[in-house]
Amino acid sequence: MNALSKISCESVEPVLKPALSAARPVTFSGTVGLFMPPAAPRLDLAVLFVSPWGLEELCVHKFWRMLGDGLSAKGIASFRFDYSGTGDALDIVDGAPSGLARWENDIVEAAAQLRALSGCGTIAVVSQGLGSMLALRVLERLGSTAGIACLAPVASGRTHLRELQIWSRMVDEGLGVPEKDRVRDRTAIGGLFLPEDIVSDLRKAGMPEVAVRKALVALRPDRPGDKQFAETLRGAGADICEIDYVGYDAFVSNPLISVVPEGVGERLIAWVSSLCGPSLKDDAHAGAMIASPAELAGRHFRELPVTFGENGRLYGVLCQPLGKRRGATTIILGTAYDRHAGWGRSGVEMARQLASEGIASLRFDAANVGDSPPVPGGPGQILYHPSQLDDVEAALDFLEKSELLPAVICGRCSGSYLGFRSVVADPRLKGAVIANPYAFQWDPALDVDVVIHSAPRQLHEYRSRMLKLETFRRLLRREVDVLGAATNMVRAVLRRLKRYLLPVLNRFSHSGSLHSRIIGEFQMLLDRNTSIDLIYSEDDVGLVHLAEHFGEGGRGLSRYPNVRMTILPDADHNLTPVAAREAYLRAVQDMAVLKN
Repeated sequence: MNALSKISCESVEPVLKPALSAARPVTFSGTVGLFMPPAAPRLDLAVLFVSPWGLEELCVHKFWRMLGDGLSAKGIASFRFDYSGTGDALDIVDGAPSGLARWENDIVEAAAQLRALSGCGTIAVVSQGLGSMLALRVLERLGSTAGIACLAPVASGRTHLRELQIWSRMVDEGLGVPEKDRVRDRTAIGGLFLPEDIVSDLRKAGMPEVAVRKALVALRPDRPGDKQFAETLRGAGADICEIDYVGYDAFVSNPLISVVPEGVGERLIAWVSSLCGPSLKDDAHAGAMIASPAELAGRHFRELPVTFGENGRLYGVLCQPLGKRRGATTIILGTAYDRHAGWGRSGVEMARQLASEGIASLRFDAANVGDSPPVPGGPGQILYHPSQLDDVEAALDFLEKSELLPAVICGRCSGSYLGFRSVVADPRLKGAVIANPYAFQWDPALDVDVVIHSAPRQLHEYRSRMLKLETFRRLLRREVDVLGAATNMVRAVLRRLKRYLLPVLNRFSHSGSLHSRIIGEFQMLLDRNTSIDLIYSEDDVGLVHLAEHFGEGGRGLSRYPNVRMTILPDADHNLTPVAAREAYLRAVQDMAVLKN
């Protein structure tokens, strides 16, 4: 390790600072990229982000945005993009390159876009997981590269596929996806499917032999393959900077509770900064002037990536039908910290299916989610925070200026909470489809982080799990937190009692109580003729809170003819099974047509 590499690995300052504006969208080769221009002085280096796939990509997506913002503050441009058939990209069509070659071509074309937009002669690559393997496979096709960062790199495609299978089982178990709905015959995770031609190529793919000048490798201490990966690059003559990937497991386990590894990000930005060439003259390139992106067109839809709100702070995608538009425009809200493409790409699929029925939609990232930067001085925890109402208001303002009102809104989990609060707050919304809301109004006495991490299951779930042989085996292996499970069982019992007692007690509550406010809001929506569709998975914890206000099974909702309630059997909280997604889609479609 030379002196420069040592400085870049060890000298770190906080650099992950929020930007005021979202990155600028670009469309190319049937996909979408986001270019983050540099702040002055502009340096002769630009960074290309190359992503992993699947659940790991969902977790990394926000990290890429934060790194892009930090690099911009250092005068370094950056570009991130979606592979063909993923995220906001168009689906794969017949005649397209097959296997890994398809995504490798995407990387090469993205690098060309970055050079054209930034005016930089040299680029650096920042990659993670499968993205590291893909980036190395095409590195010689990218032109002049100053270095490559490989975070938790994949060296063996076959090993990676086995890890994805294990990871998928863990996710299904954690979500409570019914056994009959779990995918066993394809490589899939969290509702995302890896194309078979990609799988076929990965089975044969190993670490490519390529000459690298400089590389940073973020090592996971429990993965000896990462160290071997670094040694292989070093043996090929690369100047290697090794760092520990501190916080990796907490980062990629679940987008809802993902903890961004800011320390790794700061080290990474310091390392990239050490690769920079001289400053560019102000007139060297007009990279700051980017033409509006072209629309992407599918069989029944056309999509335009957009930024809106003050200073273009929010990023989203407007999807419209190719034919005559009908019904209300649908605002598709994300869940928690999932990007706007949605869990299992459900947001993209919903938008395009709605367009096939003539219904326009806008899916977008709220502030501090996905590709939308946080509001300077805003809250760190934005879930269930009233500040998110400003983001929905900005979306409605955008639709109003685009002459795309009236509008309805839909969301699930924390997105359903925001949808309900938004339809209460803004009469421009004529209806809402609310799926698996935890609550209708957040109790300020509750700590959001505690609820997210420890929300207990329904009581009968514990009973059924206790009867399983595998549960006893896990107890014997000490793999079960007995104290935590017992605590949650007590909570479940208390909740069961609360479900029956609270509706009675609420009759004697003061008019200013949380219960009274919620009842008042439902009455207001009835008076306003605003339609509400409530959708619950049959075992969802939100049913507990529904019972607190409207009785067991929501029987008290019969007083509100504008409210329709549906219980979905065999569905998890995320609506992962196909049947659950289709039921949700039908409800949204019916709502949009109803409120034309």
